[in-house]
Amino acid sequence: METLLSLLRAADYAFLLYFAAINTSYLVLLVLAAQEFGRHARRAPFAGADDMLRSPLTFPISIIVPAYNEGPGIVAAVQAIAALEYPTFEIIVVDDGSTDDTVDRLRDQFQLVATPRVVPSAVAYTGQVRATYVSATNPDGLLVVSKANGGKADALNVGINMARFPLLCMVDADSVMDPRALLAVAKPFVDDPVRVAATGGVVRIANGCRVVAGRVVEVGMPRQWLPRIQVIEYLRAFLMGRAGWSRLGGLVVISGAFGLFRRDLVVLAGGMASDCIGEDAELVVRLHRRLSATGGDYRVVFVSEPVSWSEAPSTLAALGKQRRRWHRGLAEILVRHRRMIGNPRYGRIGLLALPWYLQFELLAPVVELLAVVLVPAGLYAGAVNVDFAWRFLLVAYGYAFVISLAALLLEELSFHRYPRWRDLGLGFVAAVIENLGYRQLMAWWQLRGIWDAVRGGRHDWGRHQRQGFHGDQSTAGPPVAVGQPAPRGVSAAAPKETENRLHQIDTLGSSSRSTDGGIG
Repeated sequence: METLLSLLRAADYAFLLYFAAINTSYLVLLVLAAQEFGRHARRAPFAGADDMLRSPLTFPISIIVPAYNEGPGIVAAVQAIAALEYPTFEIIVVDDGSTDDTVDRLRDQFQLVATPRVVPSAVAYTGQVRATYVSATNPDGLLVVSKANGGKADALNVGINMARFPLLCMVDADSVMDPRALLAVAKPFVDDPVRVAATGGVVRIANGCRVVAGRVVEVGMPRQWLPRIQVIEYLRAFLMGRAGWSRLGGLVVISGAFGLFRRDLVVLAGGMASDCIGEDAELVVRLHRRLSATGGDYRVVFVSEPVSWSEAPSTLAALGKQRRRWHRGLAEILVRHRRMIGNPRYGRIGLLALPWYLQFELLAPVVELLAVVLVPAGLYAGAVNVDFAWRFLLVAYGYAFVISLAALLLEELSFHRYPRWRDLGLGFVAAVIENLGYRQLMAWWQLRGIWDAVRGGRHDWGRHQRQGFHGDQSTAGPPVAVGQPAPRGVSAAAPKETENRLHQIDTLGSSSRSTDGGIG
């Protein structure tokens, strides 16, 4: 019995040290993110976005939109992408065997014409391409590919093969991007075209925001507590965490909802992995692996704004499915690239980033659930005292709460996306609630994701049922047609003015339109 109590006591102290280490690592990333945001604020007035918009030397972009049963929103999504501010880009919608009317809606809205094309074989794909269509009004601006179902990665690979331009932007069909999002994520390629291999943008939660004609015109906290807690998660892990890793030179995750890649490097790496559920992050790790192994000087950069907005799950069932899928993807990536972990050949990625993801991301749910069981057991058995229990709570949950509040404060000071004090108050309460059951439930779902990775099995798209954005009027009013100049100067601070301007064609913009078929 004494031996058992000693083991229990040792385990509890190990948990204490583990949570102290993980929260301290988040604090370090937060400090690095603050430095990055300060640098961004100093450079923003001289970023030269308008010069990029006018310059004929700005790299053109192929935007790939994989779609599966996106009929209700696909037209609005394409119209919104077509209205982005960028000198030259094409939109490639790859329908992955949808069983709804996705292709029919695109055909009716954009006057699609079937045009047989040979699909290049730069990267492998499995789903047979059934038909290809172009817009009759702008055949070089919109390409729609209809293929047999093969999964999201397979759809992206077809899009990579069909892309004509040197930069690839992969976005989700239900994402809403800020008007100058493309200019922002492409800026690192303009500044450092030789070394930059990929850039990732911010993904924020659109629940509670007002969306008009495919634009977020008013930002607000979600109405439900479940998405509110996810807002805090996104700020802490996705915005602050990735900004910190980018500053450290160890960014290994670029969201599939908003990422920009050099096409030649993606082709060299073999495209998207169809046998890995986290295909977006796996591609980034594979790029690191190849470029580090060849001794190349390269960069993977995170861009803190503008952003892409995405709807977060609003039900426990949908959230659980999403988080199981994410954690399964992380497990598969770390297993696939396990030889990189701790390997000095891969620099900061091998020695710092991947070991961190192994210890503080993949194994975190295991430790969390064990601590929930063993710390109370140690207290009950007398292996630890009440003073230790309080210290554990302060380190594991109090420290985490402080990190969440610091992330919320840093967001407010740096970007001020949430204009009302009420939103900040709701964020404060959400940071408290996150530690009272939500974290433990999240750990359970993530543990099931690890088990899913161990079992294997079929990968799916992992889509959740969309509820729609607050005040969504994305189909109201005259649409922005493919091939028309993009509206300029969209501002989230003036929603009524924005709504009116989205229904006008900017005649000044027509002079900057590309003459080689790009949209924008």
